[in-house]
This record gives sequence, structure tokens and C-alpha cells, in this order.
Amino acid sequence: MTLKLTPSAFIKPSSGIGHNVYKHISQPSYQLRQPAVLPDPGHTLPPAQYPLRHQRSDTKKVLYNRNNLKMLWKVFTSLVLLASRSHASPSFATAPMLRFSCSQLVVERLDPLVNPGVNPSPHLHQIVGGNSFNTTMDPANDMPTLSTCTTCTFSEDFSNYWTAVLYFRARNGTYKRVPQMGNEFLEQQNGGLTVYYIPPYDGHTNVTAFKPGFRMLVGDPMLRTDTNTSEANSMSYRCFEKNWGQIDTYPGGGNDTRDFPSVPCPGGIRVNNFFPTCWDGVNTDSADHKSHMSYPASGSFESGGPCPASHPVKVPQVMFETVWNTTEFNDKALWPEDGSQPFEWSMNDPTGWGHHGDYVFGWKGDALQRAMDNFCHQDCPTLKTQSYDDANKCTKAPVVNEPIDGWLPTLPGIAPQ
Repeated sequence: MTLKLTPSAFIKPSSGIGHNVYKHISQPSYQLRQPAVLPDPGHTLPPAQYPLRHQRSDTKKVLYNRNNLKMLWKVFTSLVLLASRSHASPSFATAPMLRFSCSQLVVERLDPLVNPGVNPSPHLHQIVGGNSFNTTMDPANDMPTLSTCTTCTFSEDFSNYWTAVLYFRARNGTYKRVPQMGNEFLEQQNGGLTVYYIPPYDGHTNVTAFKPGFRMLVGDPMLRTDTNTSEANSMSYRCFEKNWGQIDTYPGGGNDTRDFPSVPCPGGIRVNNFFPTCWDGVNTDSADHKSHMSYPASGSFESGGPCPASHPVKVPQVMFETVWNTTEFNDKALWPEDGSQPFEWSMNDPTGWGHHGDYVFGWKGDALQRAMDNFCHQDCPTLKTQSYDDANKCTKAPVVNEPIDGWLPTLPGIAPQ
């Protein structure tokens, strides 16, 4: 079914930070559509909940400060949620999504999940979350106690989240790290990640929050081709137009790709990772950091698919979004002469298939369970928060002393090819 909602006035928050900005008021019509059925059991977001795009007409320029814009956006998304719950079919009713920013903590070659105690680890990562992140992270450690700050705006989250780092490869074979940028509607964050914790999309089924010591990995850094597995399909790339483009589809839909975009992206590249949602209920980790988790036995998390008997406990759907500001590299004269795309992940992956995400749980007490029980979204009264400024101040000095910026002859830790 299709539901149309026409707000009396909608204003998209500006991409600027700390300014008064001119934006346009219009009266667009939004269509909340059923997501297409895709082979991926863990990557679609219902358009009603995900930040929507629209075409503007009959516009008037009005001066608003950023706080007013954010307030209007929150009001509008609340209306969309109410409307979609009232009229959409149960299988596609939208559950709130706990969405928040975690700014950059440190960029360095450490990986306490896959390579505990190894200094340096094989390739570079960008890490966010609590500042107790270290070379070795014993599962018995109480991360909220050991951390003195977190880069996440929900200040009871001392978890650590990390991904590989994106580099541009010039025609002469040298590399330059691609800067990160704050995500849409979270532009004040300092790089890092946008993190989602998503309860079942029916809006009423409960999930079990992760336990102390829990950790998991999604993706394979050695992958270079399409394996068409649930895990491989849980990742996608979005090539943005300027000002976040005019795209109103879920991650993995529309023109999104599973490997690196093949054309310059005027607004940068966003990468999504969805983690599996079924837990064995016993082990907080496994040898490969994956086997204690599973995707639904049939259907998808979004459609309420059941967990397999081997992994019967339904947990929140964790998703990462990382945004890379590739705009300084958009001149095709800088790209390879054969026209191929010029970006590589820090583990020497020029295909994009090897992208991966690591997660080490570190929420304080029962904070995450409370948030899931209350079906929180961007605003969550049951959780404590901190400002972007305070989150951005939480940083950690690198343990590994090596150059990672400027023009480099090789990727950090990677032997010359």
C-alpha cells in the first residue's frame, strides 16, 4: 500500500555547523513505500524511518537557526512514524531506530578483536566509542568503569566500534587518506560512525540486549569478489550527489552498490554494514567472532523472520554508517588512466568487497535494554546524553607511531605491491 503525508512546512536541516543558514520551505508529498524484496536478509530500512528525500517546489527562502531546524525535523519524523504505524500493513510497520553519532576516537593499526595483543595489527582502522579501547580487551573488563569518556552522544555507551580506513590511490601509486565527515542530520560529529540499534520492525516485539563481554564481526577483509551470501549482502555503498542528493530509498536499494562506486560521487560515499540478529544465547564470542551469531532461518529481520533453533535469541539489529568525503578526489584526471575507480580500503582492497565492521559491547548497566524496551529512536528519554562538543573532545593518542596521512608510498602496514 502507499501512504501519502503532506506536512504544512518541512525544512531539511542544513549541512552547515553552528550557523544561521538559508533553507527552503516547501510542501512536498511523501510516499511511504513497501521496500522491494531483496536477497539480503539484513539490510533494508523502511523508508518511513530512514531520512527521506523529496523534490522541492514553490519554495521560499527563510532564515532559521540550526536548533529550530532540528526541532522541526524531529516533529516531522514523529508524524511520519505515527502515520506509518496507523496505516501501513503490520509486516511493514516501522519500529523506532536508536540512531546516534559516535565521533572519531583514534585512527591506528590495532584490532583487539581479531588480533588481540598484536601491536601493530595488519591494517589500519578508525575506532569510535569509549576511551578504554586498547591493544588487548579482556572480555571480563568492565568498559564503562575503565573508560573516562565516550565519543558517542548517548553517554552510557562505552562500546567500541571500528571499520577499515579509506584511501585514494593516485596515478603514481601513492596513497592519501580520505577524510571522514558527519552523517546527514548529524553533521556536528567529528567523522567516526553513525550507529543504529534497531528493534523488530513490527514495533512491539522485544529483543534481548547484548551481554557484558559480547563482541562480533561482520564482513571479511580478505574478500575481493561477490559471494552472494547473507553477510556479503549486508553491506552497501551509496554515491551521494551534493547536499546528500535526492535519494529516498533504504540502504542497498536504488543505485546503491555492493562494491565501490565506479563514478565520482559529488557528495561523498556512505558505507553501510548490518550485523546478524540471532544469538545462540550462550556464547558472547566465538573463534571466528561470527559463529555465535546467525541471520534469520527464513525471511529477514525486517519481515520478522524466525531465528534458527541453533541461535534462538533475537537481538537488536546493529548497523554502522560511515561517510567518506571523497570530493577532493573527484577530478577524473586524477583517476587511473583506464577509468577504473581509485579508492582502496586500508587492507589493500581496491574492490570494496572486503569492507568489515567490528563491535565490542560496552553499554553501562541495563541502558541498552531499557532503550530497546522503550522502542527509542533519535530521542530517548530513558538514556543519558552528551553534546556533540563533549563527544568530539573524547580522543585517544595512538599507540602505534607511524605516518597515516599525507601522500604515502604504501598503505600503512601493507608491503609494496
